[in-house]
Amino acid sequence: MSTTKEARRLDSAQQTLDILYDISQLLNTQLDKDTLATCIGMIESGVNPEALAAVIQELRRESSSLNQTNNRQARQ
Repeated sequence: MSTTKEARRLDSAQQTLDILYDISQLLNTQLDKDTLATCIGMIESGVNPEALAAVIQELRRESSSLNQTNNRQARQ
């Protein structure tokens, strides 16, 4: 592949990521660009988007629960 074609492909991929990041910000997904890029890569590799969303939500619930537990323990 020529360098010009590769540069255009990379530029297009970056523009797509920027647009998807803007949309994710509007939807208040709380995903940073790196995490969003990882999710996109997983989906492109065949991961079910709904299953991925469910895993992210569950991880956030668990993280919140752990933070609350840690905060309670720190106050004691």
